[in-house]
Amino acid sequence: MTMYRRLDAHKIVATARLLQSRIGERFPLSGLSKLGDEVSKVADETLDRLTWIQKPHIPLRLGVFLLVVVILFVLGLLFATLRVSDLHEMATFIQVLDAGLSCIFFIGASVIFLLTWESRIKRNRALASIHELRAMAHIVDMHQLTKDPGAGGTSWAQTASSPRRSLNPFELGRYLDYCSEMLSIIGKIAALYSQSLEDPVVLDAVDDVEDLTTELSQKIWQKIALLDKSGGV
Repeated sequence: MTMYRRLDAHKIVATARLLQSRIGERFPLSGLSKLGDEVSKVADETLDRLTWIQKPHIPLRLGVFLLVVVILFVLGLLFATLRVSDLHEMATFIQVLDAGLSCIFFIGASVIFLLTWESRIKRNRALASIHELRAMAHIVDMHQLTKDPGAGGTSWAQTASSPRRSLNPFELGRYLDYCSEMLSIIGKIAALYSQSLEDPVVLDAVDDVEDLTTELSQKIWQKIALLDKSGGV
């Protein structure tokens, strides 16, 4: 039953490939077919990116560990060179205490920076991929922008800049449905990153993409509902 508690990246990739095949068979050589192929490629690339994110980076961790050890060793040497007799005077003691606290603060900040270095590298790579998915969602929206189900039966004269409307009602319904499915897949690909990285920044970015794809899909389904009322689907 654990398969229903986590997203399966391989099944999402398989779904993206199947959708691309369906679009290519229905609308060969179309821009939507090329976009579906690109979404399928991004889904494949996501598998490699997730493997890289989930894998511990031993050389980086070893380097960070050695740097932390060196910093702590140098700090220990500094304290070891202090002579207790020099601290008997209050002014000297306050100066040493102030310098020591400042040193501990900056060294502590450096240690924290080094220890979180790997997670920040992974976060930045995940965010770059999520931003790419956000852009692709907008591109899907651009493809359905001129697919207006209410314009098919109009008797208005076409202008030179009017979009070419070559799809019959059934094809238009399938086209819009494919756009909605593609948006859903883009949202699920983004969700894979939040499943692999428990980072609040990544979680917020994934939520933004899922909200965006849901809103764009709702716009598409309004068109499908209008097409359904006119008897086109």
